Amino acid sequence: MPARLDLPPEHPHVALVTIDRPAQANALDPPTLRDLAAAWRRIAADDDIRCAVLTGAGDRVFCAGMDMRTTIPEAQRFARGERVSDETFEGLRSVATALLAGFDLATPLVCAVNGHARAGGFDLMLASEIRFAVPEATFALEEVALGLYPTGNATVLLPRQIPWVHTHELLLTAKPIDAARALAIGLVNRIVPRADLLPTALATADSIAANAPLAVRATRGGVREIVHLPLAEAYRRQEEIGAPLRRTDDAREAQRAFVEKRRPVWRGR
Repeated sequence: MPARLDLPPEHPHVALVTIDRPAQANALDPPTLRDLAAAWRRIAADDDIRCAVLTGAGDRVFCAGMDMRTTIPEAQRFARGERVSDETFEGLRSVATALLAGFDLATPLVCAVNGHARAGGFDLMLASEIRFAVPEATFALEEVALGLYPTGNATVLLPRQIPWVHTHELLLTAKPIDAARALAIGLVNRIVPRADLLPTALATADSIAANAPLAVRATRGGVREIVHLPLAEAYRRQEEIGAPLRRTDDAREAQRAFVEKRRPVWRGR
């Protein structure tokens, strides 16, 4: 499978999604888009998955974006009204979900950026909450150099995540930045040695998955919703989100576990 979902038994409640086309720079062809979309839908629908990790296969590229030899020509054919295969059509109609553009995963996502992140690969990274990168990673949004508008997450999420001037430098110059620069402008959390990349991402996912699942999901969703609200409305909305959690079985279990000096057993209710 060009994109696969694994549930490592040594990491309970964590899903590992891998883009597995290293010989093609982990570029997103129609089958990969279809498989990625299916993985995200499964994660979003499975309450037992409390955190997801995304990485690329190999040691060179995280994801080079859309496959210029397959996806882009087929998308142009489809736009002209020409017939495409059923498999290609399924991949093309899955683009937004595959890139997590307008599709709410409802689950925290940690990115392990194992190499270059370009265009659609950059878009996927922007949909994550936490990001680690190897020192050799580079980051670029190259659409304007190809005469295209970046229609994934870049113009929607990037200016909400890093300062205005850095956003426009990436979007308008189409020039790559290295991992050190990405760290300096707040695009990634940390640069880690390659051997430590996936263990670091999975350990972070384990830490998230060990917390109360209802609280994690509500907090993730609340941040995304509240960050755009005026202050008075934001305070009102956070109370609306938080109040029901104080009445859950998990909240009572956390109090009992604290008193009894043990780890809580979450029920997700």
